[in-house]
This record gives sequence, C-alpha cells and structure tokens, in this order.
Amino acid sequence: MSGHSKWANIKRKKGANDAIRAKMTTKIGREITIAVRMGGADPTGNMRLKLALSKAKSNNIPKDNINRAIQKGLGASDGSNYEELIYEGYGPAGSAVMLEVMTDNRNRTAADIRHLFSKYGGNLGETGCVGWMFHKKAIFVVDKEAFDDEESLMMVALDAGAEDFKAEDDSFEITAAPEDFDAISQALEENNIETVESEITMIPDTTVKVEGKDAEKMQTLIDMLEEHDDVQNVYSNYEMDEE
Repeated sequence: MSGHSKWANIKRKKGANDAIRAKMTTKIGREITIAVRMGGADPTGNMRLKLALSKAKSNNIPKDNINRAIQKGLGASDGSNYEELIYEGYGPAGSAVMLEVMTDNRNRTAADIRHLFSKYGGNLGETGCVGWMFHKKAIFVVDKEAFDDEESLMMVALDAGAEDFKAEDDSFEITAAPEDFDAISQALEENNIETVESEITMIPDTTVKVEGKDAEKMQTLIDMLEEHDDVQNVYSNYEMDEE
C-alpha cells in the first residue's frame, strides 16, 4: 500500500473499537513474550523485542500488559508450542496478500485462513506464490502536526542512512534497509522527532489498483484477516481510493 494509504490505515486502527484494541493488545503481548523467550529481555541486543516494544508504544499498550508479557517470556513455558508460519494468497483483482502467523494449531489456522480468502473473493496460494513481490524494509512515519519541517527531517533521515523520503498529505514517510533501523531511530530521538509508526515491514515492488465491489471485498478480507487471533501481520500490494 502507498504511504498515505498506510497512514490512513494506522489512524483507522487507532480509532478502532474496544474489541479490536483488545485483540491488538493480545497479539503484541504474544510477540513480546516470544521475543523475550528467543532473545532475552534486553531490547538493546534483541531487535525483535525492540520492534515489539515499539509497536506496543505506538498502539498505546499499557505498561502493565507489557511487563506481564516480558515476565511470561522469562518464566513459564506457556506459549512455547507456538509455530511461526507464512501464508500467501491472492485477493480480489489479483492483489497479493502475505500473512505472518503465530499458531498452536496449524490445521485449525490453515482452515480458517483458507475460508476467509474464499469468502471474500480470494484464494490461499502455495508457499512462494507472492512472497517474491515483497521486500523487508524499515519504515518510519512522522505526523506533520507534530513535526512539519520537511527539509530538516529529510536531512536527519538521509544522514542516518535512509533510502527514501516521501511527503504525504498528513505525514512524512522514511524508508530504509532493516539494518539501518537502529541508526535512524537514534537520529530521530536525538532530534526530538517523534514517530507515530516505526517498524520493519514488508513492502511490495508493485501495487494493484482495486476498485468498486472488488475494493469493498478486499478491505473486508484485510479486516477479517487482521482480526483473526493467529494472524500477527498482514501485507498486501493493493491500492484503492480512500472514498
């Protein structure tokens, strides 16, 4: 999705209802627990934990929830049977969809995901069918209301190693290689520039314009996939008008 569409989607999520916020809290808590279990509780040497904590901050997850997730990762074996899987498929109008999943029952999850794709005009594909279209990138989004000096922000970002800088309607978007995430995060922090989103995500090489009924189905498919308990992240290459 384009930068502007992504920022609009972030704002939509931030205004979501309590049920969706609760699901987000659970998913991010699970990610924190697994990150701690795999790499320890110090985010300095655990990039996965650092990213999970950044996501928790941007989604206003309470500190008590974060601390409980960290302690769970340091303590009991609860959750150690989770598998991390990638699902790939097609949405309406040939759009590509890739999912990062964390599940304790792959058969149940596969059946659920297949059903959602079929119900909303898509189909679950084989491993690798669309993954080649996406590349891992570090993304930072700065709200123009919080910082509107485009030239200064661009210089800070590029000096820290950013690959691309875009000014959208209501935000600035910085793109970089994943290995430059720390350097750019530090540069923004040193210049007192707050981000509304900072993450390592998957960016498509090309996008597909989806319109009309296909657009409605596509948005519903994405919403339903994001709401599924086992789906941690949803990536797609679709574009649609905000209307």
